[in-house]
Amino acid sequence: MSPEIRSFRIEIAQARIDDLRQRLARTRWPAALPGARWSAGVPVDYLRELADYWRDAYDWREWEAKLNEFPQFTTEIDGQRVHFLHVRSQEPDALPLILTHSWPNTVAEFLDIIGPLTNPRAHGLDPAQAYHVVAPSLPGFAFSPFPAPADQRPWSIARVAQTWAELMSRLGYQRYGAHGNDAGALVTPQLAVIDAEHVVGSHITAGLGVPTGDPAEFAGLTAEETASLAEMAKHFTGGSGYGPYLTNRPQTLSYGFTDSPVAQLAFLVERFKEFDGWPTGGAGRADRPGQNPYQREHLLAHRDRGVFVVDLL
Repeated sequence: MSPEIRSFRIEIAQARIDDLRQRLARTRWPAALPGARWSAGVPVDYLRELADYWRDAYDWREWEAKLNEFPQFTTEIDGQRVHFLHVRSQEPDALPLILTHSWPNTVAEFLDIIGPLTNPRAHGLDPAQAYHVVAPSLPGFAFSPFPAPADQRPWSIARVAQTWAELMSRLGYQRYGAHGNDAGALVTPQLAVIDAEHVVGSHITAGLGVPTGDPAEFAGLTAEETASLAEMAKHFTGGSGYGPYLTNRPQTLSYGFTDSPVAQLAFLVERFKEFDGWPTGGAGRADRPGQNPYQREHLLAHRDRGVFVVDLL
């Protein structure tokens, strides 16, 4: 392994966890708008309940231990410190596979699939389908912090893909596959183009296909597919309106996300609801997305290291 690659272990100082809980306890809560349930934004009672759970019951150390079960490393590429999981399979013919996570998630979204991918034999699967897994954190996510302010170059999809190609080369992988979800579904095809000599195949989920406007693109679509396309367009051009503001004024939003854990939580829990189709029915039941214990724990695990240059812990 290259000497430029260093072992990494998540060890959040207790003082930072204490500070997070104090910030949560000092939250200044707004009044609830009359008659509004999600249509005006995240309901106050829902978010207070979730924030109270985050402060009093959620155990970051448990999730820290789960993440630390997997070998982790950092390396610097093109001025960026890149954090990544690197879990090698014991199967001799395993194929290297790079996984790129979604937005606004982290590599924590892959915790449940790393075992079956690297050790299919232990999960009753075909050992011939084993992989060596590499799962990097996108720049600005989790433990891949943004570089020094002197670097004014944007982290475009192409730049991330080039960084991933260098990472796989640095790990000694000359033949590998690539998978990406959501934001990762943008990086992965670009990686297949940039490093076509070494990428043997790419796979994406939650791909973000954007029509060009050519009527021929819509020929043959079913009614269900047309409705899905319209729903996607609503999210990008209307819906909650988060997309245009993030595109044009990300720095303005970063102050609230960085200083207030509840501000970040409110924004991102709304994204999960919007993206994952959490239902919004009667009180105490379907209008409480994330209240399923497993779902809630995963949600908060992603939030404990932020996006948008956020450093809450």
